[in-house]
Amino acid sequence: MTNPDAAVDNSEILSRLLANGPPTHVAVIMDGNGRWARERGLPRRRGHRAGMSAVREVIKGAAEAEVRHLTLYAFSNENWDRPADEVGALMALLEEYAQSDRDELARAGIRVTVFGDRERLSATARRAIAELEASTSGGGALDVHLAISYGARGEITEACRSLARDCAAGVLSPDDIEPGHLDARLMTGDWPDPDLLIRTSGEYRISNFLLWQLAYAEIYVTEVLWPDFTRRELFHAILDYQGRDRRFGLVST
Repeated sequence: MTNPDAAVDNSEILSRLLANGPPTHVAVIMDGNGRWARERGLPRRRGHRAGMSAVREVIKGAAEAEVRHLTLYAFSNENWDRPADEVGALMALLEEYAQSDRDELARAGIRVTVFGDRERLSATARRAIAELEASTSGGGALDVHLAISYGARGEITEACRSLARDCAAGVLSPDDIEPGHLDARLMTGDWPDPDLLIRTSGEYRISNFLLWQLAYAEIYVTEVLWPDFTRRELFHAILDYQGRDRRFGLVST
């Protein structure tokens, strides 16, 4: 099937997108690095490296589209169970990105925050992340949140433990607990919930990602593998989102 926008340049698509108002928060499950490498007869680490180019492209695209928050699922708790050489390559790539891109991100006004279980990361990775966050802390154009060593079930469990401790201490009554109390205990408590979730590579799974926060997000799945995902693909996902009827459990008027 011919894409009707094939001959339309990105600036025209972006103009249409901006005219309708972009989502405040876009979250992305970046999937397909391994398949991309396998299709080319390359080791998986080459797919992860190619995926870093897509990360840079999508960050630039989100800034152009005036998205305020972009959350990228970079490394899950389950990913620790992958072969040691692949995990090592991913960690090395994380450190390389944190060191090589921080000045450019800072100049572009892009603030980076990382959430997840940092204790499982190496000391050098933790240091690189801290330097990246510090270098970009003054950014106001776009907030990029990287989920690294993250799992939503663990996040929710820890939030429940925190509430339980307050109840045990008499600070909070169980009968007074409302959704907002849990919101505030999550790693994402200071950010709005995602409006749009994008998943690449055609898989229809949430994969233990932001299970609480995605309650009313619109979901967009594309067959495009992550290393091939461009800002144009991002723009099309946002245009699709803008055509949705968001009812939040209610009915259309």
